[in-house]
Amino acid sequence: MNEIRRDLTELTDTESLALLGSVSLGRIVFTTRALPTVRPVGHILDDGQIVIRSHLGAAIISQTDAKSGSVVAYEADDLDPVRRLGWSVSITGTARILRDTDQVERYRRRLSPWVSDTTDHIIAIHPELIDGFRLTVQRCPDEL
Repeated sequence: MNEIRRDLTELTDTESLALLGSVSLGRIVFTTRALPTVRPVGHILDDGQIVIRSHLGAAIISQTDAKSGSVVAYEADDLDPVRRLGWSVSITGTARILRDTDQVERYRRRLSPWVSDTTDHIIAIHPELIDGFRLTVQRCPDEL
C-alpha cells in the first residue's frame, strides 16, 4: 500500500480566522488552580473575536477578570483522522466577560447553549497570536 504524502502549509491570520469562522465548535484552554484545563464550547467569530457562552458554574468565569481579562488559548479544526488531512487553528488571546446588555443579548440569540443549564455569561476572546495550518495531499512534480 502506498503511503499518502502530505504537505503542511502555514495559513495567514486572515485564512485562519476565516476557517475558524466556518465551524461552530472549538476548545478553550484556561488555567484552573495553576493547571491547564480544556473544555469544548460552541463559538461564533464576530468582528475578529471568538465569542462563547458559558454557564454560571464554569471555571472560566472565575478565572476571567472583567477589567484585565485572562490569557486563554482557543483551538478549532476540521481534521480527517483516517486520511490525516484538513486544517487546525490555534489562538492565544485575552478573554473577557462581556457586560454590555445589548451585546450580551445579541450574542445570547446567536449562540445556542449545548446544555440546559443557565448559560448567561458571554465571553469574548481577542486574538493576539494566531497559528493555523492545512494538511493537503502532496502533489507529484509532474502534476504541477
